[in-house]
Amino acid sequence: MRFVYSLILCLVMSLLSLLGKGQDPDTTEYKDLGPHDFLFLYRNTDSPVLIDVREPFEFKGTRIKKSVNIPSSGTIVRAADTLHKESTYFLYCSSGHRSVNVAKKMYDMGFRKLVNLKGGIVAWKKEGMKVEKRKIKRDR
Repeated sequence: MRFVYSLILCLVMSLLSLLGKGQDPDTTEYKDLGPHDFLFLYRNTDSPVLIDVREPFEFKGTRIKKSVNIPSSGTIVRAADTLHKESTYFLYCSSGHRSVNVAKKMYDMGFRKLVNLKGGIVAWKKEGMKVEKRKIKRDR
């Protein structure tokens, strides 16, 4: 009898593990990747767009090279009309929380190719990955 219970338990666990794998990309709002996987995917994507969703004063200090600053504080919603929904957007902030919220908003607006930097620029720097530290010059 004990053997039967063990067998049933094994079958149920196997079935549950199979059901949890392989989500359809259309049901996933965004990919949440650590720094190395984020960089690998970024480098292997045609025409990626790297967006820093932190506030301008944060962006001026340090940022990932080639990123554009579109703050999460409302600007992303206004900027969405100028962004192509077919592009792949790589999002980051300081710790990954604001960029997750932006990814969810963008998904609700119809964007489907969204990648979040898990742990944000803090995790990026912790892994020893390069950041830009130059001051940004303003156009006059």
